[in-house]
Parts: sequence; structure tokens; C-alpha cells
Amino acid sequence: MAEGPGQHRKIIHIDMDAFYASVEQRDDPALRGKPVAVGGSGVRGVVAAASYEARVFGVRSAMPGGQARRLCPDLVFVPARFDAYRAVSAQIRTIFERFTDIIQPLSLDEAYLDVTANKLGIVSATYIAQEIRRLIFEETGLTASAGVSCNKLIAKLASDQNKPDGLCVVKPEETEAFMAAMPVARIHGVGPVTARRMAALGIHSGADLKAWPMPALQRHFGKSAAFYHGAARGVDERPVRDHEVRKSISVEDTFASDIGAEEQLATALDEIATRLWERVARAGAHGRTVTLKIKLGDFRILTRSRTMPAPPADRAALLDVGLALLRAQLPLPIGARLLGLGLSNLVEAAADAATGASDDGQLVLAFG
Repeated sequence: MAEGPGQHRKIIHIDMDAFYASVEQRDDPALRGKPVAVGGSGVRGVVAAASYEARVFGVRSAMPGGQARRLCPDLVFVPARFDAYRAVSAQIRTIFERFTDIIQPLSLDEAYLDVTANKLGIVSATYIAQEIRRLIFEETGLTASAGVSCNKLIAKLASDQNKPDGLCVVKPEETEAFMAAMPVARIHGVGPVTARRMAALGIHSGADLKAWPMPALQRHFGKSAAFYHGAARGVDERPVRDHEVRKSISVEDTFASDIGAEEQLATALDEIATRLWERVARAGAHGRTVTLKIKLGDFRILTRSRTMPAPPADRAALLDVGLALLRAQLPLPIGARLLGLGLSNLVEAAADAATGASDDGQLVLAFG
């Protein structure tokens, strides 16, 4: 429901704390208090999630298993159990639905909620967030962090402020100051490549970004300039979308300088496949079509796809298809300025799975 004159929307972003690893520690008491990594520990294995005890050592999701083991020799690897995660996710969804039907899942462990006009007529979004966190803990034994504000951008950033098991409320009159102090690299919608470009231009914080007029932002960032201009001012008009379904998941990188050597391209694709598989795994999604995108130095775009009888079973299988598509295009006529990999023909993990879409390029198949 649209807000009336002078009325701000009330948006909550709920983010489960180290979700996969926390489920494993809940279900196996022997893992509690220990550094835990969900995912493969083999040569080509990748960490899907890490407990907070593991994060102290620098272990992070999407990290190769071997590197994680070197950082934390006592790290305990456990295989992912997506059926268990989906079941807990569905439980959490039912808690959300006690308050609102306007729910936009981003992955199995996070979602936006619009509680402006909620089912119980509760005026305070802060109180609703507190109740949701309390109910999640009572009913699942897991903790969640929440951000509360007047738009999606601020709510998501706020949910990360006091993790784990935290709550952060940013009132409408506080949004500009909140964004002014925010490192641009943390702004959801500013990827690692863009953050590096901004740093090279002297843009490190929201305050730095706000100082740039729109024409200058457009020259450097094109169509994304409007979002960055608004973000620096704490403005985000995107609604919480409760019905939209995303048909594909993709990751791409723009290089500082064009690359053309097979080894360089393969290394870049390996990193991209790792990030893509992390997103696919977090969503519990499956897709049968792998698409490779190459943008050449002269801005020509090459795309090649392969549809398989069954979805790739793991990151290694996904990468193998991507590398086959890449090698079929070599040698490139000129160097590549961008490389991307996507998965489409997505299949929901359960026929009645609730889905949603993120404007921020996140995953969408979750909570149900």
C-alpha cells in the first residue's frame, strides 16, 4: 500500500546470522563453539558459509576450501544440507506472514518486509522487528539481525550494523547522516569493481559520493548514476516486491585493462564461477542453461550458451561448462574488457517455493 502525504514507508530487512553454519551447529551440539565451514574441503571445494568462530580467522563464503583450511587448521567442514535449510527458511517465512504479506525474499536467509500497513495494525516497525527476531529464536533456535528504516537501501545496510543478533533502526531524518558515513564499498548495489573505480576517483564514503553532481556521475557510471546519486542522499524509491520471479542468476566482472590470454581469462572465469555458485547455492536454485558473456575491448558482445539435460551438480561442473564455452571462442579477436557467467532455466527447489526478485542482483528463490 502506498504511503500517504508526509508518511514514510516502514521497511524491515531480516538477515539470519551465519545461517547455514548456524543450522549445522544447532542440529549437532558437537559443532557448537567450533569454527565450522559448510561446503567442500577438497581441491576444488568452496566454502558456502562460515560460522562466526571461523570468520575470526578470515574464513569467508566463496573462499576455496584449501585456503580456508590454511587460515584455520582446526576448521570443521560439513556438507551442505539444503533440504534442512529450506525447511527452516519455510518456518521463518510463516513468522513473517503473521505480520505482513509484502515479503521479498533475497535468498534462503534474508528478506525485505514492508510493514507500513501490517496485519496487526502495529504502528512501530521497530517493535515488529523485535517480535520477529524473538519468534525466530523461540521457534527455530537461531538468531537473526534486523534493519529498520524508510526504504530498502537503508534497511539492508542497517541490518549489518550490529551483527550478529542485532537490531539497528535508522529514522527518516537520520538517513542522510547514516549514508554520509557509509563506505561506498558497503552500499548494496556498488560491486567490487565499481568500488575500486570510485576509490580511484577519490570517492570513499557516502559523503564523497554526494559531493559529485549528477552529470559527473553519469559520465563515469552511466545508467547507474541515478541510483548512486540517490543512495548518497539516503533515497531509494524501490518497492518491496512480493510477486516478481527472477529467471536467471549471473555474475560479471569488468577488468581494469583488457585481457586476452587464455590463462588470464580462465583465472577470471574461475573467480566468477565461484561467486555465481555461491549465489546459486544460497538460493537453493537449479538451472540447466549456462551462458558465457564476453564484452570485447571495442564493446562488441559475444554470448554463448549451453543447455544441459540436468543442472550442474557443483561449482566445478558449472566452471567446466563455462570454460568449454570460453575456449570455443579463443583466440579472441581483441582483448576482453568484461567477462560474465550466468545460469538460467531456473527450477525451484519445491513446486510451491515462494519466490521474489532483488533489484540489487541478489538471489531470489527462498523462504518456502
